[in-house]
Amino acid sequence: MIEYIACIILAFALLQLLVALVNLLFREGLPAREAKGEAGAKTRQTVSLLIPARDEEANIGNLLGDLTTLTDRIQEIIVCDDQSTDNTPSIVERYATVDSRIRLIRSEGLPDGWFGKNHACHCLAQEAAGDYLLFLDADVRVGEGVIDRSLQYVQRHRCDLMSVFPTQEMQTLGEKITVPNMQIILLTLLPLPLVRLSGFPSLSAANGQYMLFRHETYKELEPHGQFRMSRAEDIEIARHLKRQRRRVSCLTGIRGVRCRMYHILPEAVEGFSKNVTHFFGNSSVAAILYWLVTTLGFIPFVVAEEWDWLWLWLAATLLTRIAATLTAGMRMCDNLLLFLPQQLMLGDFILRSLINRRKNRFTWKGRKI
Repeated sequence: MIEYIACIILAFALLQLLVALVNLLFREGLPAREAKGEAGAKTRQTVSLLIPARDEEANIGNLLGDLTTLTDRIQEIIVCDDQSTDNTPSIVERYATVDSRIRLIRSEGLPDGWFGKNHACHCLAQEAAGDYLLFLDADVRVGEGVIDRSLQYVQRHRCDLMSVFPTQEMQTLGEKITVPNMQIILLTLLPLPLVRLSGFPSLSAANGQYMLFRHETYKELEPHGQFRMSRAEDIEIARHLKRQRRRVSCLTGIRGVRCRMYHILPEAVEGFSKNVTHFFGNSSVAAILYWLVTTLGFIPFVVAEEWDWLWLWLAATLLTRIAATLTAGMRMCDNLLLFLPQQLMLGDFILRSLINRRKNRFTWKGRKI
């Protein structure tokens, strides 16, 4: 019996390696930016930048500072203050005085049956006038040309939604043992090229930090309203659009889109615990099995004394992590040396998620969700 379990674990490790290699070798990028004189009518279409913000005084100025210096085709920049208790609104208003494209709207309160970010995004979309809607989290940083190139990409591939997993900036040990887990899960379980090329809703992914919609599609489907009480609305929206036979694409490792999600360990644990199971189809069982196999998978090989299989499993696990790290633009030495702490933190995310689900006590930024 133990030999069969070892065989299954080895097969899963090799499958992960295959997926990671597909994502590395067939990674999509954004097209080269067209010169302004070469841009056609479609490329000249405009984009509204929509930023939900709650207690983001540490981040919002950096993002708005980036956006005001860009020469990209930005029609407007709208920030929704989601009942912040800090200086977020005043920072936005200060930038609005020097850039007429920036506008602040304020949430009048969170209606029953809505989560805060989902409601803020819905309100932002009602105010937008651009041909495309780009939702950005306040902690994202955007470089010159990225928005124009994103528009070129969605027009070339006729996408209704294109999302980017930003390159994650990690400075503290707490960040390095938590943040990489989400990228590694994504890039070893889901072949990203199939998000666009396949019609299966299960082959979907999106990241709410950077989501670019065709305005007509958003207006017709109102996706944030559809998933107003989802803790992982980005993933749910991507699956919903594919069920509606709309084209979705998801990219990672894009230079010029970066983010520092969390600065301290407790914040990272709280953030990832609220949606970790959604990476596994919202299945707690699948999440637990994944953790057991990827963390303790060596045990059946040792018990069965299958040493050749053990070395093959270790090699596949190492190569998988290397491929995922290269694809996502993360630091190789960190992800290799911190493998065990990262796995232990993933187990902590899953355990906390199970406890919070059972006791219905998920919270984020002072709100119950």
